Amino acid sequence: MANDNIKSVIGKVFNDIANSLETGQFGERVRVGITTFGSELGIDNVVKGAELAADFDNSIEVVLIGPKVDSHLTQIVVEKEEDGYKKMEELLDSGDIGACITMHYSFPIGVSTVGRVITPGKGKEMFIATTTGTSSPHRVEAMVKNGVYGIITAKAMGIKDPTVGILNVDGARQVERALKELSNKYPINFTESVRADGGAVMRGNDLLIGTPDIMITDTLTGNILIKVFSSYTTGGSYESLGYGYGPGIGEDYNRNILIISRASGAPVIANAINYGARLVKGNLKEILKTEFEKVNKAGFKDLLKSLTKEKKNEEITEEAVAPEKEVVTGTIEGIDIMELEDAVQTLWKAGIYAESGMGCTGPIVMINEEKVNAAIKVLVAAGYNVGEAEDC
Repeated sequence: MANDNIKSVIGKVFNDIANSLETGQFGERVRVGITTFGSELGIDNVVKGAELAADFDNSIEVVLIGPKVDSHLTQIVVEKEEDGYKKMEELLDSGDIGACITMHYSFPIGVSTVGRVITPGKGKEMFIATTTGTSSPHRVEAMVKNGVYGIITAKAMGIKDPTVGILNVDGARQVERALKELSNKYPINFTESVRADGGAVMRGNDLLIGTPDIMITDTLTGNILIKVFSSYTTGGSYESLGYGYGPGIGEDYNRNILIISRASGAPVIANAINYGARLVKGNLKEILKTEFEKVNKAGFKDLLKSLTKEKKNEEITEEAVAPEKEVVTGTIEGIDIMELEDAVQTLWKAGIYAESGMGCTGPIVMINEEKVNAAIKVLVAAGYNVGEAEDC
């Protein structure tokens, strides 16, 4: 057995020397695998994408995992799709490959993927956190985790202080509050929306131009976004743009597995392989470990627990009686849609008449304009994130 190990090491050294002489690039090449089964566009499409990646960057050695094909790339032949997944995991766990690209892979709960797109407005790259998998069954907790996953990925890609924005979906304001609390001990570089009212909650304009380096959203929305960004020029049957759905990120998850779609075309496959290789070169595993140590030291787990525990506020459990109705021309924004009715009840209990509504920037509480300041004080004291609404 010892002799076999020595032979393996010697063989690897000679392979590295041969590769260096062939490519003119000295140092160890990054080996990235790709499973070739499952594409709706055929195995030839997958192989073409793999060859594009290898030919474009000779520091990457692409390993095909699937049926025998006519290609100059390294091949590991398996006969079935499930055998391809098993071989992929085996090669990753042994360190024989540093990353692997695959389709339709099931991650454990707590792991989700950080996609990477090219935004159409300014051609800027942006990470979408996250696009597949489930960070948590609880929506707000999942999105808070997604933010950390996005930061880890961006740092592994060489962005030292990535900017962060939160897409304006259900739960966004709660996520904002949680992350801003976390940022007291774990630095988070929040960006500002390009819309006039600014803030870390992002709008459609911010999506199109790539305002943040990392756009936080729930996974289902992220999945739709990555599909739109990758195939808006083709009608959806062929993904032609971007870098795919990205690596599965989660605490203590050590496999660098990146997801592509069954509709991913050769350009996206080539980009996904490049994405995986750069994560290996950027030492994703070490950055993941380091960032989780930092964020856990900052009270991350206690913060997550506080998001999932049931409300025990007795004042909210008893429905309030509305004060006498008033003209409500004043508005307050910033309250999450999931907390909107509770906010109205809170104001009623304080003797301030209020109604819920939807403004051009999201959910709003409507009150008499002369009582805006008093209402804001009541809501802030109750723990809501508020601000005066801006004109559209």
